[in-house]
Amino acid sequence: MSSDPPTTERAGVPHHSKRRVFAVVETFLGALGRTPLQAARAQGLHIAFVTRDMSRYAPNPQAREAFEACVDDVIEADPHDSSAVVTALDQAYERGELCGIYTTIDHYVPVVAEAARALGLPGLDPAAAHMCRNKLKTREVAEKAGVPVPGWAWVRTRDEAVAAAERFGLPCVVKPMTDAGSLDVKLCRTVEEVAAQYHTIASVPTDFFGGRRLPGALVEEYLIGYEVSVESFTFRGERFLIGVTDKGLGSHPYFVETGDVFPSLLPRTVQKDLVDTAFAALDAVGHDFGCAHVEVRMTDSGPKLIEINARMPGGQITRLIRESTGFHLQHEQVRMHSGQEPDLTTRPLGSAVSRFLSAPRDGTVRAVHGLDLLRRIPGVVEVDLHVAPGDQVRVPENNVDLLGSIVVCGQDGGEALRRADAAIGQIGIEFE
Repeated sequence: MSSDPPTTERAGVPHHSKRRVFAVVETFLGALGRTPLQAARAQGLHIAFVTRDMSRYAPNPQAREAFEACVDDVIEADPHDSSAVVTALDQAYERGELCGIYTTIDHYVPVVAEAARALGLPGLDPAAAHMCRNKLKTREVAEKAGVPVPGWAWVRTRDEAVAAAERFGLPCVVKPMTDAGSLDVKLCRTVEEVAAQYHTIASVPTDFFGGRRLPGALVEEYLIGYEVSVESFTFRGERFLIGVTDKGLGSHPYFVETGDVFPSLLPRTVQKDLVDTAFAALDAVGHDFGCAHVEVRMTDSGPKLIEINARMPGGQITRLIRESTGFHLQHEQVRMHSGQEPDLTTRPLGSAVSRFLSAPRDGTVRAVHGLDLLRRIPGVVEVDLHVAPGDQVRVPENNVDLLGSIVVCGQDGGEALRRADAAIGQIGIEFE
């Protein structure tokens, strides 16, 4: 792996046989972040990884070795600036070599959409990318199109936040407009909590990845009900349903994920209502290309939109889909973004469940027990834990605080669920 500009053509090799370069702009850390890189490598693509800080992905020799096995070139550029990304790629490669550009991270979806447009590569409409990325714009456009959404208000002062909370009723949700992973999303039960949470959000000018936050915050009506995500592909003007994921959330005041089930266990008629709402939201924002992960909550008055993510689902949902349907979402997403036609065939293979590990209390980890035990449970296909003795951990306030995940399969949802709960229950964290 090298950060030097690659050689673009060898003597005597005709232009049409040049390597096909696939650019990936940032990714998640750990094993999950390597999955799209591995998918591109499996298709014979030359992988250019665009990042501002490569050291994030190589905190130790083992991590560096694993990452280097997935990447051919490292291209340094500001991932928040599409023109900087385009310039860096132009300097490294000829315009015939790049076949696609892609990201798995919400924060960079608009940048990748703009870069794809500038480079003449397949991609999402940049206007749609910006609307999906901005929860305020999503609310405005969806509501105007008649898509059911919670009551909401964009507030730019403490007094506006309190007034909005009193209008919607307590408890209510206060959250930033351009972050992800449930960062700084909180259920507030008093006006004092609303004011404090508004200050927490408004006083920090940047998001988790260093991008500029919009001023103020969103105050929203709290929707009581269960939540799902609707997974889909849009290709050549047609939208394909991959399936519905049942999402598990922890206790308030935060919205931390506890795990997922795919395919959904809900009745078909209920799933259809949830899918119809998700697809109406995608139509409203003009989503016209690639994967979408749309979160919808079922309330006593019907489905309501939570948010649109114009990228493949996070967590372990892609693995759940692959285990239960044979559909390799990362592979087909790479195919689509590199100018090829995706194979959207699925077949019923059973059910799959993920469970996330969280710290039961704040403290320093002395030991992690039970990994040998959980692997003895039938159906366990993945264990991805990133906690070790000496780590400082805390009771999670967002998905970034989670300590890892497991994936477990079964003949149906009931069997997969029982196995998953049994498996995650084997893990114990001992504190100093």
